[in-house]
Parts: sequence; C-alpha cells; structure tokens
Amino acid sequence: MPSKAQRHRQIIKLIDSGRIANQADLAQHLERVGTASTQTTLSRDLAELGVVKSSTGYHMPSPTDAASAPDRGATLATTVRRLMLEVAIGGTQAVIHTPPGQASALAFEIDRASLPGVLGTIAGDDCIFVACLTTAAARLVMRRLQAHAQGRVVAQRKRSHAHS
Repeated sequence: MPSKAQRHRQIIKLIDSGRIANQADLAQHLERVGTASTQTTLSRDLAELGVVKSSTGYHMPSPTDAASAPDRGATLATTVRRLMLEVAIGGTQAVIHTPPGQASALAFEIDRASLPGVLGTIAGDDCIFVACLTTAAARLVMRRLQAHAQGRVVAQRKRSHAHS
C-alpha cells in the first residue's frame, strides 16, 4: 500500500493533469494506478493539500487562491503538532524530522505559509531541509515551529563542535 506522501504526490499529479472533476473521478484514477483509497481518506487528503474545487474540476491552489484560503498559520500549526518530531539548525537551514512518509505534507504547509526568511523546502521521506536567507531566519523558523508544537515535546538537536 502506498504511503500518504506517495498518495499525495499521485493526487497532485492527477489534478495537475486536469482530468479530475470530482472525488469519484479521483478515486477511479487512483485505483487504476494501484492507489485505492476511501472517500474519507480522499476528503482529508484534498483538504491537507489545499485542493480547490471549481466548476471545471479540482486544481491545486495558486498564489491568488492562498489569499482567500483558510488561515495558513492555523493549518501549519495543526500539521506541525501532528508531524514534527525534531528540529535542528545547521547554518542557514532548519532540518525537521517527521514520521516516515510524512515530510512532504509538512514541507507543503511550510511552503504555503510563506514564512518570513524562508526560501523554500526540500522533503525526503522523513526529513525536511528548510532553506533560509540567514542563520537568524533559520533560528526564527525553528522557534516558530516549536511554538506551533504547543506543549508537544519536540526534540531539538544540538550540534557539538569538536575542537582539535
């Protein structure tokens, strides 16, 4: 069974192809590529991905959609509380660890939130690199994400510097 991140990538690919008019279409297309999913799961996936429904079908959010979308900060906070396990700073990058298969979902929300000082993210399976403009911006991003965790214990890796 494909992971959530793989399912999200497949959903985005199908929606970007312009062939998806409704959830039934999406379910059929996903099944054809070996990614069967329930209606409940698809509804949750569409909400997490911020998919927009119009008279022509589903499409991924554009920058103009972001202005009319629900509060991105609240969505980021919810996703951070659910998925962020650990965060560390390395120069101008914040490095975030998630459960396996969840990095893409959190990276997507970080990108959509348009945090000040963030240039972009790169997500693997369970790790995200957040490229920031400066080391101060990276520290600010780390503090903001930790604040979103609100009481959840989030490990913070400290780098030790060996002196020879």
